[in-house]
Amino acid sequence: MIGIIKYKAGNLASVENALRRLGAEYIVSDSHEELEKTDAIIFPGVGHAAAAMDDLRAKDLDVWLKATKKPVLGICLGMQLLFESSEEGDCKTLGIIPGRLKKFDSSKAKVPHMGWNQFNPLQEHSLISGIGNKQFLYYVHGYYAPTNEYTLASCNYIKDFAAVVAKDNFMGVQFHPEKSGQVGSLLLQNFLTMVSNSNSQKKSASV
Repeated sequence: MIGIIKYKAGNLASVENALRRLGAEYIVSDSHEELEKTDAIIFPGVGHAAAAMDDLRAKDLDVWLKATKKPVLGICLGMQLLFESSEEGDCKTLGIIPGRLKKFDSSKAKVPHMGWNQFNPLQEHSLISGIGNKQFLYYVHGYYAPTNEYTLASCNYIKDFAAVVAKDNFMGVQFHPEKSGQVGSLLLQNFLTMVSNSNSQKKSASV
Protein backbone atom coordinates (compact mmCIF):
# COMPACT_ATOMS: atom_id res chain seq x y z
CA MET A 1 0.00 0.00 0.00
CA ILE A 2 1.34 3.42 -1.05
CA GLY A 3 0.51 6.50 1.00
CA ILE A 4 0.16 9.79 -0.91
CA ILE A 5 0.64 12.79 1.36
CA LYS A 6 -2.32 15.16 1.20
CA TYR A 7 -1.50 18.82 1.79
CA LYS A 8 -2.21 22.18 0.20
CA ALA A 9 0.63 21.92 -2.32
CA GLY A 10 -0.08 18.36 -3.38
CA ASN A 11 -0.78 17.62 -7.05
CA LEU A 12 -2.87 14.59 -6.15
CA ALA A 13 -5.20 13.70 -9.03
CA SER A 14 -2.53 13.01 -11.65
CA VAL A 15 -0.46 10.97 -9.17
CA GLU A 16 -3.52 8.92 -8.23
CA ASN A 17 -4.30 8.31 -11.91
CA ALA A 18 -0.73 7.19 -12.59
CA LEU A 19 -0.76 4.71 -9.69
CA ARG A 20 -4.18 3.43 -10.75
CA ARG A 21 -2.86 2.75 -14.25
CA LEU A 22 -0.03 0.73 -12.69
CA GLY A 23 -2.45 -1.27 -10.57
CA ALA A 24 -1.00 -0.01 -7.29
CA GLU A 25 -3.05 0.18 -4.11
CA TYR A 26 -2.87 3.56 -2.40
CA ILE A 27 -4.45 5.89 0.10
CA VAL A 28 -4.42 9.70 0.19
CA SER A 29 -4.07 11.10 3.69
CA ASP A 30 -2.81 14.01 5.80
CA SER A 31 -2.76 11.84 8.93
CA HIS A 32 0.63 10.49 9.92
CA GLU A 33 -1.17 7.75 11.86
CA GLU A 34 -2.72 6.51 8.61
CA LEU A 35 0.44 7.06 6.59
CA GLU A 36 2.38 5.01 9.16
CA LYS A 37 0.33 1.95 8.14
CA THR A 38 1.51 2.13 4.51
CA ASP A 39 4.57 0.51 2.91
CA ALA A 40 5.92 3.62 1.21
CA ILE A 41 5.20 7.30 0.67
CA ILE A 42 4.77 9.50 -2.39
CA PHE A 43 5.27 13.17 -1.54
CA PRO A 44 3.93 15.22 -4.47
CA GLY A 45 3.99 18.99 -4.71
CA VAL A 46 3.30 22.08 -6.78
CA GLY A 47 3.24 25.68 -5.60
CA HIS A 48 5.12 27.80 -3.07
CA ALA A 49 7.76 26.26 -0.80
CA ALA A 50 7.06 28.42 2.27
CA ALA A 51 3.30 27.86 2.12
CA ALA A 52 3.82 24.12 1.65
CA MET A 53 6.10 23.93 4.68
CA ASP A 54 3.58 25.88 6.77
CA ASP A 55 0.89 23.33 5.93
CA LEU A 56 3.16 20.36 6.65
CA ARG A 57 4.13 21.87 10.03
CA ALA A 58 0.49 22.55 10.92
CA LYS A 59 -0.21 18.83 10.53
CA ASP A 60 3.08 17.67 12.13
CA LEU A 61 3.86 15.95 8.85
CA ASP A 62 7.29 17.60 8.69
CA VAL A 63 8.41 15.83 11.87
CA TRP A 64 6.92 12.52 10.77
CA LEU A 65 8.50 12.70 7.32
CA LYS A 66 11.98 13.38 8.67
CA ALA A 67 11.71 10.41 11.03
CA THR A 68 10.15 7.79 8.76
CA LYS A 69 12.19 4.84 7.54
CA LYS A 70 9.71 4.04 4.76
CA PRO A 71 10.74 4.58 1.12
CA VAL A 72 9.76 8.15 0.21
CA LEU A 73 9.50 9.56 -3.32
CA GLY A 74 9.28 13.34 -3.55
CA ILE A 75 7.92 14.79 -6.81
CA CYS A 76 8.72 18.34 -8.03
CA LEU A 77 8.16 20.59 -4.98
CA GLY A 78 8.08 17.43 -2.87
CA MET A 79 11.66 16.74 -3.96
CA GLN A 80 12.70 20.35 -3.34
CA LEU A 81 11.34 20.27 0.21
CA LEU A 82 13.75 17.42 1.02
CA PHE A 83 16.58 19.99 0.90
CA GLU A 84 17.62 22.37 3.71
CA SER A 85 16.14 25.67 2.57
CA SER A 86 14.70 27.63 -0.33
CA GLU A 87 14.98 31.16 -1.67
CA GLU A 88 11.24 30.89 -2.31
CA GLY A 89 9.85 32.64 0.76
CA ASP A 90 13.35 32.40 2.33
CA CYS A 91 12.19 29.33 4.25
CA LYS A 92 13.71 26.36 5.98
CA THR A 93 12.64 23.07 4.45
CA LEU A 94 12.97 19.50 5.73
CA GLY A 95 16.76 19.39 5.86
CA ILE A 96 17.15 15.77 4.75
CA ILE A 97 19.45 16.52 1.81
CA PRO A 98 22.04 19.32 2.02
CA GLY A 99 21.59 22.36 -0.21
CA ARG A 100 19.48 25.46 -0.82
CA LEU A 101 16.95 25.92 -3.60
CA LYS A 102 17.64 28.93 -5.82
CA LYS A 103 15.61 30.73 -8.46
CA PHE A 104 16.58 30.44 -12.12
CA ASP A 105 18.06 33.62 -13.61
CA SER A 106 15.23 35.00 -15.75
CA SER A 107 17.64 37.30 -17.58
CA LYS A 108 19.18 34.24 -19.27
CA ALA A 109 16.05 32.28 -20.27
CA LYS A 110 12.34 32.04 -19.67
CA VAL A 111 11.35 31.17 -16.11
CA PRO A 112 9.81 28.83 -15.07
CA HIS A 113 11.56 25.98 -16.81
CA MET A 114 8.54 24.34 -18.37
CA GLY A 115 8.23 21.51 -20.85
CA TRP A 116 10.11 18.42 -21.98
CA ASN A 117 13.78 17.97 -21.13
CA GLN A 118 16.22 15.13 -20.57
CA PHE A 119 18.48 14.18 -17.70
CA ASN A 120 22.05 12.93 -17.45
CA PRO A 121 22.46 9.88 -15.18
CA LEU A 122 25.40 10.32 -12.77
CA GLN A 123 24.98 7.26 -10.55
CA GLU A 124 23.33 3.87 -10.92
CA HIS A 125 20.18 3.43 -8.85
CA SER A 126 17.12 1.19 -9.03
CA LEU A 127 14.83 4.24 -9.26
CA ILE A 128 16.19 5.24 -12.68
CA SER A 129 16.87 1.76 -14.01
CA GLY A 130 16.15 1.65 -17.74
CA ILE A 131 16.08 5.45 -18.11
CA GLY A 132 18.93 7.24 -19.86
CA ASN A 133 19.85 10.58 -21.38
CA LYS A 134 17.85 10.04 -24.60
CA GLN A 135 14.39 10.07 -23.02
CA PHE A 136 12.33 13.17 -22.28
CA LEU A 137 10.48 14.02 -19.05
CA TYR A 138 8.11 16.84 -18.17
CA TYR A 139 9.38 19.69 -15.97
CA VAL A 140 7.62 22.73 -14.46
CA HIS A 141 9.65 24.71 -11.91
CA GLY A 142 11.09 28.16 -11.28
CA TYR A 143 13.52 27.08 -8.55
CA TYR A 144 16.22 24.45 -8.81
CA ALA A 145 18.12 22.16 -6.47
CA PRO A 146 21.93 22.10 -6.52
CA THR A 147 23.83 19.03 -7.64
CA ASN A 148 25.82 17.25 -4.93
CA GLU A 149 26.86 13.75 -3.82
CA TYR A 150 23.19 12.71 -3.54
CA THR A 151 22.38 13.60 -7.16
CA LEU A 152 21.53 10.54 -9.24
CA ALA A 153 20.88 12.53 -12.43
CA SER A 154 21.27 16.15 -13.48
CA CYS A 155 19.38 18.25 -16.00
CA ASN A 156 20.47 21.42 -17.75
CA TYR A 157 18.35 24.55 -18.09
CA ILE A 158 20.37 27.76 -17.78
CA LYS A 159 22.70 25.65 -15.60
CA ASP A 160 22.97 22.09 -14.31
CA PHE A 161 20.59 21.20 -11.47
CA ALA A 162 19.53 18.05 -9.62
CA ALA A 163 16.87 16.13 -11.56
CA VAL A 164 16.91 12.96 -9.42
CA VAL A 165 18.23 12.61 -5.88
CA ALA A 166 18.51 9.86 -3.28
CA LYS A 167 19.72 9.71 0.30
CA ASP A 168 19.02 6.64 2.44
CA ASN A 169 15.28 5.89 2.09
CA PHE A 170 14.50 9.31 0.57
CA MET A 171 14.31 9.80 -3.19
CA GLY A 172 13.13 12.70 -5.30
CA VAL A 173 12.55 13.77 -8.89
CA GLN A 174 12.28 17.35 -10.13
CA PHE A 175 10.15 16.40 -13.14
CA HIS A 176 6.60 15.03 -13.04
CA PRO A 177 6.72 11.28 -13.75
CA GLU A 178 2.91 11.15 -13.64
CA LYS A 179 2.87 13.52 -16.64
CA SER A 180 5.85 12.04 -18.49
CA GLY A 181 4.23 9.22 -20.45
CA GLN A 182 5.84 5.80 -20.61
CA VAL A 183 9.18 6.99 -19.23
CA GLY A 184 7.49 8.45 -16.16
CA SER A 185 5.45 5.28 -15.72
CA LEU A 186 8.69 3.27 -15.80
CA LEU A 187 10.15 5.39 -13.01
CA LEU A 188 7.03 4.98 -10.86
CA GLN A 189 7.06 1.24 -11.55
CA ASN A 190 10.73 1.14 -10.49
CA PHE A 191 9.72 2.75 -7.20
CA LEU A 192 6.88 0.27 -6.70
CA THR A 193 9.26 -2.62 -7.44
CA MET A 194 11.75 -1.31 -4.89
CA VAL A 195 8.97 -1.17 -2.29
CA SER A 196 7.84 -4.71 -3.14
CA ASN A 197 11.39 -6.07 -2.95
CA SER A 198 11.93 -4.34 0.39
CA ASN A 199 8.75 -5.90 1.78
CA SER A 200 9.82 -9.35 0.56
CA GLN A 201 13.19 -8.97 2.28
CA LYS A 202 11.52 -7.94 5.54
CA LYS A 203 9.21 -10.96 5.42
CA SER A 204 12.11 -13.31 4.72
CA ALA A 205 14.10 -11.85 7.61
CA SER A 206 11.19 -12.32 10.00
CA VAL A 207 10.69 -16.01 9.16
